[in-house]
Amino acid sequence: MNGKNFRMPARRLATVATATVLAAGPAVLAGAGSAHATGDEGRASAVVLRTGLDVSLLNKTVNVPLAVSLNEVQAPQSAEKTALTARLDGVDGGQAFSVLAAEVATAKADVTDTAAVASTRLAHARLHVPGLPLLSLVELGTVTSEARCEAGKTPVAESNLLGEVTVLGKKVKVTAGGPTDVKVPGVGEVRLDLSKTETTTRTAAATALELTVSVNPLDLNVAEVEGTLTLAKATCEAPPVQAAEEPAGDPEPAGDESGVEPQGAPAEAGLAETGGNSMTPYIAGGAVALLLAGGGAVVVARRARN
Repeated sequence: MNGKNFRMPARRLATVATATVLAAGPAVLAGAGSAHATGDEGRASAVVLRTGLDVSLLNKTVNVPLAVSLNEVQAPQSAEKTALTARLDGVDGGQAFSVLAAEVATAKADVTDTAAVASTRLAHARLHVPGLPLLSLVELGTVTSEARCEAGKTPVAESNLLGEVTVLGKKVKVTAGGPTDVKVPGVGEVRLDLSKTETTTRTAAATALELTVSVNPLDLNVAEVEGTLTLAKATCEAPPVQAAEEPAGDPEPAGDESGVEPQGAPAEAGLAETGGNSMTPYIAGGAVALLLAGGGAVVVARRARN
């Protein structure tokens, strides 16, 4: 077997290996360092008004629930409505009555890959309950709430109350330090909680005003109204932090399949391992020169003999 027959299979093997790597390269690179959605997403919701009231009627032994929502949205949505009416059987002959009237009543919610945000705004609003058609349960100026949850950041919840608040015809000063109780003899009692906020590592919730109501209107066939009302609430949950895409590294150089060692001077660190130093290449070069010179002299001597 001569040298040509020995080297050809090695070249063919190297060619096949190279073609295999090039064919597999796109598939390998596509799976390396890429981020994929896990199905876990951010969430956001907002509501201008939510009621959870039980209305007791004078001539019946049952309670009639009043559970309504105004502008309740979940991301990605926005809504605006300035008036909400409701009907209850047995109350005022089944006629519709106004639960909330406002100049502005908006709710917005939005979710992206990096953040979830919700906000509400209610301005110049009047809130009514069954049995009190002429007297507002609450009148207020402007209330706002916002919840912002960004991936990898601390969630933020904020709510504000601007302007005066009137409860059952009485102007009151509401503070964020604790609940405010308002009692009106012969009418009822209302407890107000202002600017309630809650946050965790990924969630936030802000409520501008929450009312606990116990009213005895004794009118329109209504004996008692009890329950809660929530004004301007916003909630959010942050989306997960997206894994950063890692650039595909350069492939390691493949060894020479033919078995031929790469040419070039070795590094000095390699020389130290064999006992050499920086002078070794020069010494080796001189030895090779002497060897070639000696070989030439031998050839000349043999020709002279012949």
